[in-house]
Amino acid sequence: MTHTVLVTGVSRHIGARVASVLAADPDISRVIGVDTVPPPSLTRDGGASLGRTEFVRVDLRSPDIAQVIAAADIDTVVHMSLVSAPSRSAGRAVMKEHNVIGAMQLLGACQRSATVRRVVVRSTTAVYGSSPRDPAVFTEDLEPQDGPSHGYAKDAVEVEGYVRGFARRRPDVTVSLLRFANFMGPRVDSPLTRYFTQPVLPTVFGFDPRLQFVHEDDAVEVLRRMATEDHPGTFNVAGAGVLLLSQCARRAGRLSLPLFAPAFRLLGSAARRAGLVEYSPEQLRLMSYGRVVDSEKLESELGWKPKFTTGAAFDDFLRSRDLHPLGGIW
Repeated sequence: MTHTVLVTGVSRHIGARVASVLAADPDISRVIGVDTVPPPSLTRDGGASLGRTEFVRVDLRSPDIAQVIAAADIDTVVHMSLVSAPSRSAGRAVMKEHNVIGAMQLLGACQRSATVRRVVVRSTTAVYGSSPRDPAVFTEDLEPQDGPSHGYAKDAVEVEGYVRGFARRRPDVTVSLLRFANFMGPRVDSPLTRYFTQPVLPTVFGFDPRLQFVHEDDAVEVLRRMATEDHPGTFNVAGAGVLLLSQCARRAGRLSLPLFAPAFRLLGSAARRAGLVEYSPEQLRLMSYGRVVDSEKLESELGWKPKFTTGAAFDDFLRSRDLHPLGGIW
């Protein structure tokens, strides 16, 4: 059976990779990539080729997305357009509109479509928040004690609510909701990867949080599987194992600078205003309390395990940035 797939967020690295992989699948007749700006492969900036993906410039906040879905008889939608940090040219309000209003418009278009049969939505483990009262490990059915109340994580919580509402209204559509741990890998550019490339890593005094990562290759493979197979439900996606923040610093050959929490928050605010590293409030909580999830449900559903553990994903990122432990000792 051939498919016509719509991929949102193709101007960013993971979205572009997903579109490229799907375009290479002979069972997929057509891949349409949408975003507000062209992907790097179509500009002077270069970047990975999108293959035979057709790019359409569309703002998800506008009703135009419904016309694209209807005109192309889309049957599979892969929503990759969740933005984790505001751009320097646009503030937090624009980011929230893009994340939440954009998802509402997209899901509304899918609901009205007579051809859409599968919807895959990229979410984040940040929906669990980070709190000293959290369980040691989150499974998909556990509710956080102190859920996120602002920023990217709050946007993701709202988007997930709309996704669940869509799934109830369209039980004939297979809906897969994927909660990814922080992406890590050679081409990933995120607030967290930028944090680890700083010469000195500010940390919160008295805390050594547990962190999890998912390698970009494993993330793309999960999204490919979900886009071409029926796996309804909500799934955590993370590499096996955990790393303490102190272990990450040693592997990266970076010195840590422990700060009391108020000083850390002040530094984060100053860094954001200066346009340096994005110390969002949710990242500050992550750097205090950490977050660990269980991916057993996904692995059982797919009969598959990520190739990269959390540690291996981080090491691959370090090699790509030529970062080494001080004295060559982990």
